[in-house]
Amino acid sequence: MGEVVVIPTAIQAVLKQPLTFRAKSVLLAIGLTLATMTATGFALWPRTPLNLAVEDHMHSTGVYAHWKAGDVIVLVRHAERCDRSSNPCLGPADGITQLGNHSATDVGNALQNIGMTNTDVLSSPTTRTTQTARAMFGKTALTADWLLSCGPSLGQDALAHKAAHRNLVLVTHSGCIDDLEKQLGYRHPNKSEYTSSVFVSVGADGQLNLLGTLNAEDWQSVLRTRI
Repeated sequence: MGEVVVIPTAIQAVLKQPLTFRAKSVLLAIGLTLATMTATGFALWPRTPLNLAVEDHMHSTGVYAHWKAGDVIVLVRHAERCDRSSNPCLGPADGITQLGNHSATDVGNALQNIGMTNTDVLSSPTTRTTQTARAMFGKTALTADWLLSCGPSLGQDALAHKAAHRNLVLVTHSGCIDDLEKQLGYRHPNKSEYTSSVFVSVGADGQLNLLGTLNAEDWQSVLRTRI
C-alpha cells in the first residue's frame, strides 16, 4: 500500500484561506509570462513548407518565373518502394512498384509541360531512384552519390552541380529532402510523399529559398490553372 500523506491542520487552514491580492497578482503575472512564452514559441516555430497546390501559389511564389529563368532546383522523392508495399514490383525488390512507375511518369510529363529544355537531371544511385528518373524522363539519368548520403552539405552540393540559368532536378530520398528543408529553416517539416517535389529557387547571391512543395496527385489541378 502507498503511504498516506497527512497535511497538518494549520496548513489546511492556510490553504483554505482566500488568496490575497498580492498572491493573485503573482499568479496572474506567472500566467501571463507562460502565455507570452507559448505564443512566442509558436511564432518562432518554423512552419512546414508552403503547399504549392493551393491558392495559385505556383504563380504567387514565382515558381514559373524562376523556372523560366533557370533558377530552380527541384528535389523529387523516388516513387513507391517495392519492399514497403503489397503492390506489384516493377522489377527488382529494391526498386519501385508498377504503380509508382506510373506516378513517376505522370510527374515527368508535368515537368515536361512546364518545360525541360534548360533543365539537367541527377539521381541518387539506388535502384528506386534510378527507376523513378527513367520513368519520369524516359532515359537513364546521371547518378551522384551525394544524393544518397546528403546531410548538412546537401544545399552546397546542389549549388555546386547547378549550371547558371539551368534548372536542376534531383531524384532523391525523403531523408535528403528533410535535410534540406531543415537547412532552410523548416525544422519540423512533414515527411515528403512518394514522387512529391520540393521547389527551391537560387538567388543572385547564391542563396537558396524554399518556394514550396507539390504532391504528385496535385500536378493535374495545378496545370489546369496555369496561364
